[in-house]
Amino acid sequence: MRLLHTMLRVANLESSISFYTEVMGMKLLRQHEVTEGRFTLAFVGYGDEENSATIELTHNWDTSDYQLGDAFGHIAIEVSDAYRTCDLIRQRGGNVVRDAGPMMHGTTVIAFVEDPDGYKLELVQTKI
Repeated sequence: MRLLHTMLRVANLESSISFYTEVMGMKLLRQHEVTEGRFTLAFVGYGDEENSATIELTHNWDTSDYQLGDAFGHIAIEVSDAYRTCDLIRQRGGNVVRDAGPMMHGTTVIAFVEDPDGYKLELVQTKI
Protein backbone atom coordinates (compact mmCIF):
# COMPACT_ATOMS: atom_id res chain seq x y z
CA MET A 1 0.00 0.00 0.00
CA ARG A 2 1.02 3.59 -0.50
CA LEU A 3 -0.45 7.06 -0.18
CA LEU A 4 -1.73 8.24 -3.58
CA HIS A 5 -3.13 11.74 -3.12
CA THR A 6 -4.98 14.18 -0.89
CA MET A 7 -8.08 15.79 -2.39
CA LEU A 8 -8.93 19.44 -1.73
CA ARG A 9 -12.06 21.16 -3.03
CA VAL A 10 -11.14 24.56 -4.44
CA ALA A 11 -13.28 27.56 -5.35
CA ASN A 12 -11.08 28.89 -8.17
CA LEU A 13 -9.12 26.22 -10.01
CA GLU A 14 -6.87 28.60 -11.94
CA SER A 15 -5.88 30.45 -8.76
CA SER A 16 -5.19 27.18 -6.95
CA ILE A 17 -3.12 25.72 -9.80
CA SER A 18 -1.15 28.96 -9.94
CA PHE A 19 -0.48 28.84 -6.18
CA TYR A 20 0.65 25.22 -6.13
CA THR A 21 2.80 25.51 -9.27
CA GLU A 22 4.16 29.07 -9.21
CA VAL A 23 4.34 29.68 -5.44
CA MET A 24 4.95 26.19 -4.07
CA GLY A 25 6.98 24.91 -7.03
CA MET A 26 4.87 21.83 -7.83
CA LYS A 27 4.10 20.63 -11.34
CA LEU A 28 0.66 20.30 -12.89
CA LEU A 29 0.69 16.57 -13.60
CA ARG A 30 -2.70 16.19 -15.26
CA GLN A 31 -6.08 17.88 -15.52
CA HIS A 32 -9.42 16.85 -16.94
CA GLU A 33 -13.04 17.94 -16.97
CA VAL A 34 -15.94 15.67 -16.12
CA THR A 35 -18.68 17.49 -18.00
CA GLU A 36 -21.54 15.23 -16.92
CA GLY A 37 -20.51 15.63 -13.28
CA ARG A 38 -19.82 19.38 -13.66
CA PHE A 39 -16.35 19.28 -12.10
CA THR A 40 -12.70 19.51 -13.06
CA LEU A 41 -9.80 17.62 -11.49
CA ALA A 42 -6.19 18.79 -11.48
CA PHE A 43 -3.34 16.82 -9.94
CA VAL A 44 -0.23 18.65 -8.72
CA GLY A 45 2.91 17.38 -7.06
CA TYR A 46 6.68 17.39 -6.82
CA GLY A 47 7.15 14.07 -8.60
CA ASP A 48 5.30 11.71 -10.90
CA GLU A 49 2.22 9.92 -9.61
CA GLU A 50 3.87 6.50 -9.79
CA ASN A 51 6.46 7.41 -7.16
CA SER A 52 5.10 10.39 -5.21
CA ALA A 53 1.95 11.40 -3.38
CA THR A 54 0.07 14.26 -5.04
CA ILE A 55 -2.67 16.77 -4.30
CA GLU A 56 -5.94 16.47 -6.23
CA LEU A 57 -7.58 19.87 -6.69
CA THR A 58 -11.30 19.39 -7.31
CA HIS A 59 -13.33 22.29 -8.70
CA ASN A 60 -17.09 21.77 -8.64
CA TRP A 61 -18.41 24.16 -11.27
CA ASP A 62 -21.54 25.16 -9.35
CA THR A 63 -19.85 25.88 -5.99
CA SER A 64 -18.15 29.22 -5.38
CA ASP A 65 -16.89 28.66 -1.83
CA TYR A 66 -16.50 26.02 0.87
CA GLN A 67 -16.45 25.91 4.64
CA LEU A 68 -13.18 24.37 5.82
CA GLY A 69 -13.79 21.52 8.23
CA ASP A 70 -12.39 21.99 11.73
CA ALA A 71 -11.00 18.44 11.75
CA PHE A 72 -8.60 19.08 8.86
CA GLY A 73 -5.17 20.25 9.98
CA HIS A 74 -2.62 20.67 7.21
CA ILE A 75 -0.52 19.07 4.50
CA ALA A 76 3.17 18.75 5.44
CA ILE A 77 5.95 19.39 2.94
CA GLU A 78 9.63 18.69 3.68
CA VAL A 79 12.01 21.53 2.78
CA SER A 80 15.78 21.86 3.17
CA ASP A 81 15.62 25.43 4.53
CA ALA A 82 12.30 26.67 5.93
CA TYR A 83 13.56 30.24 6.34
CA ARG A 84 14.64 30.51 2.71
CA THR A 85 11.47 28.75 1.51
CA CYS A 86 9.30 31.29 3.36
CA ASP A 87 11.22 34.12 1.67
CA LEU A 88 10.69 32.51 -1.75
CA ILE A 89 6.99 31.96 -1.10
CA ARG A 90 6.55 35.61 -0.09
CA GLN A 91 8.46 36.76 -3.21
CA ARG A 92 6.08 34.65 -5.32
CA GLY A 93 3.03 36.24 -3.69
CA GLY A 94 2.23 33.45 -1.21
CA ASN A 95 0.83 33.95 2.28
CA VAL A 96 3.14 32.81 5.10
CA VAL A 97 0.96 32.65 8.22
CA ARG A 98 3.63 31.38 10.64
CA ASP A 99 7.25 32.29 10.02
CA ALA A 100 9.95 29.65 10.11
CA GLY A 101 11.28 28.81 13.54
CA PRO A 102 11.51 26.00 16.08
CA MET A 103 8.18 24.42 16.96
CA MET A 104 6.85 25.00 20.46
CA HIS A 105 8.25 22.44 22.89
CA GLY A 106 10.73 21.12 20.32
CA THR A 107 13.60 21.84 17.99
CA THR A 108 12.15 20.99 14.58
CA VAL A 109 12.00 24.11 12.40
CA ILE A 110 8.55 24.60 10.85
CA ALA A 111 6.50 27.28 9.11
CA PHE A 112 2.94 27.50 7.79
CA VAL A 113 1.63 28.77 4.46
CA GLU A 114 -2.00 29.25 3.45
CA ASP A 115 -3.32 28.50 -0.04
CA PRO A 116 -6.00 30.63 -1.79
CA ASP A 117 -8.80 28.57 -0.19
CA GLY A 118 -7.36 28.80 3.34
CA TYR A 119 -5.84 25.30 3.49
CA LYS A 120 -2.67 25.18 5.57
CA LEU A 121 0.63 23.76 4.33
CA GLU A 122 3.27 23.03 6.96
CA LEU A 123 6.89 23.40 5.89
CA VAL A 124 9.08 21.01 7.89
CA GLN A 125 12.80 21.63 7.65
CA THR A 126 14.93 18.57 7.01
CA LYS A 127 16.89 17.59 10.09
CA ILE A 128 20.61 17.64 9.46
